[in-house]
Amino acid sequence: MAATINGVFCEELRDAILHSKVLVVGAGGIGCEILKNLVMSGFADIEIIDLDTIDVSNLNRQFLFQKKHVGKSKASVARETALTFNPDAKVTHYHDSITSSDFGLSFFKRFSVVLNALDNRAARNHVNRMCLAADIPLIESGTAGYEGQVELIKKGLSQCYECTPKAAQKTYPGCTIRNTPSEPIHCIVWAKHLFNQLFGEEDPDQDVSPDTADPEAADTAGEEALQGKSNDKGNIDRVSTRVWAQSCEYDPEKLFTKLFHDDIKYLLSMDNLWKKRRPPTPLNWRELPDGVAGCSKEISQPGLKDQQRWSISKCGSIFAESMKNLSQSLKVSLEKSPDNYLVWDKDDQHAMDFVAACANIRAHIFGISQKSRFDIKSMAGNIIPAIATTNAIIAGMVVLHAFRVLENNLQACRSVYLRLKMNHRNQLLVPEKAVNPPNPQCYVCAPTPQAVLAVDTSSMTIRELEELVLKNRLNMIAPDVMIDGTGAVVISSEEGETEGNNDKKLEELGIKDGAILKVDDFQQNYSLTVFVVYREKPGPKDDSPQFLILADKNALKPQEVEEEEEDKTEKPSTSNGQNVSDTPDASKKRKNVAIKDVAAKKRRVEVDNADDDDICVIDNDVHHDNSSKIKNLTLRKRKVSEDTDCLIVCEDVHSD
Repeated sequence: MAATINGVFCEELRDAILHSKVLVVGAGGIGCEILKNLVMSGFADIEIIDLDTIDVSNLNRQFLFQKKHVGKSKASVARETALTFNPDAKVTHYHDSITSSDFGLSFFKRFSVVLNALDNRAARNHVNRMCLAADIPLIESGTAGYEGQVELIKKGLSQCYECTPKAAQKTYPGCTIRNTPSEPIHCIVWAKHLFNQLFGEEDPDQDVSPDTADPEAADTAGEEALQGKSNDKGNIDRVSTRVWAQSCEYDPEKLFTKLFHDDIKYLLSMDNLWKKRRPPTPLNWRELPDGVAGCSKEISQPGLKDQQRWSISKCGSIFAESMKNLSQSLKVSLEKSPDNYLVWDKDDQHAMDFVAACANIRAHIFGISQKSRFDIKSMAGNIIPAIATTNAIIAGMVVLHAFRVLENNLQACRSVYLRLKMNHRNQLLVPEKAVNPPNPQCYVCAPTPQAVLAVDTSSMTIRELEELVLKNRLNMIAPDVMIDGTGAVVISSEEGETEGNNDKKLEELGIKDGAILKVDDFQQNYSLTVFVVYREKPGPKDDSPQFLILADKNALKPQEVEEEEEDKTEKPSTSNGQNVSDTPDASKKRKNVAIKDVAAKKRRVEVDNADDDDICVIDNDVHHDNSSKIKNLTLRKRKVSEDTDCLIVCEDVHSD
């Protein structure tokens, strides 16, 4: 290996490689390629960290793993296999989370460069902050299908990962999911919520029953059903879906009748919903269609079994069988601990069968085309396609950037974008013209980080401030909050120290309009000054964000002006050109629910308001002409489109 290095690299770079210490964060598709490139390039001291274990679905692109490794630590096996390429290398592995307190500032300061190969935003935010605090160069990378990108993050020189807003998680109105689905994804989200209500961690925000508070249904919604013979159904709705299902011992026929017959008839009583829509058709458990042309007919196609569509009759059988298996698993789990529950996993056969069958049955009821189990798994699992060749190209660029960092040639580390569709220069790899400078108003890497929190201080609790604002929106891990001027500590990272404050309103503890909060996260070595501005809480049927995070309070406009401008704003479209607001009357304000299933988490996090993440309006073509300056802050709440070039995409979100 030394002879190879001597023949390829100049003496200065060779010495830098041999004496460097590199951290690779992530051992998935990109991480495997990066590790292989490093050991074969002569890097002698490498550390790699990953919390995941190897799954069968990883084997098609994560070439350091084999079938015999399934279930083992990714970091451990990646190390073992990489050493077969270069036994002289020293590779240390950690089967752990990079956000653990064990990997603090002193840990990061030991490295010459950090290479990110992560698949989630929270971990990327954390590594970004740790590298800024340690003043260590970070090379960020990501892929999605045939596209990918690589960029350098260096304190004071380039933009950090959080300098520009990322596209927020896509959301759908809750009453669209519960009352008026119009796309397959609506039915899939509903089916995942149903799984959690029956077998998972219950969450009132994931109710699957008809939504009688739907503003489109008006005040008379459901009167006929409430006053008619089906009044017993009202008693069912007063208890949780799980409690009701347990009372009938998870009987498939009874549950099917409630979900796909009684609830649908209840929806039909909301006359206003069906004036401009095709009304749903209730199903009878004992008379399931098995050959309705173009809708429920089972289509035999060549290829894998999962890629063939099921008939509605077959969906009913799979619904019953999967329910039986899942209820047995839940029973075993509850016997071990009454607090146990099942967690939905796309790779669990029974859980996936249940969601696929329920989604297709509901789709049939509403006249929506059914999908194969394979397609539903991709959508329900929120899977971004991962291509081995794309990972290899991007990993190669990551290591080339590492060479430039070791040569102290940071200006040459321009962001590079891999695009299958050729641009006007006929390039597959498109580099920036120069390194993008930091955003002076970034609340992470600015010299004195600060932000403005616009919130109703009379209604938000301290717990919501910690969970929704600081941890979810501002990506902190263990925040401490003190009111400037009084020195009062309202949130402490020390367990139990401020627990009594959790349910108190901000105003009760002196956090009012004009208050200044000093926020510290010692685990991230991150400090932030937060200026509080009072903002009236939106109404119960208002989809405006509960709070806003801004860089400058002068950008805060009266809510009336904000709402008027929002009405004039063009709706963002998805990659296929369809508006996110999918229903004819989507202008009516509805409560949003996120696609991603948050009920499987111990700590519930609100991710409903997509607008919270998009305060700055950024140029959608920023990477073509290098016009990376952030435009004036407004509160028009424009969202970044799904196909924006300003998004650092991530590799196979759930498979890795």
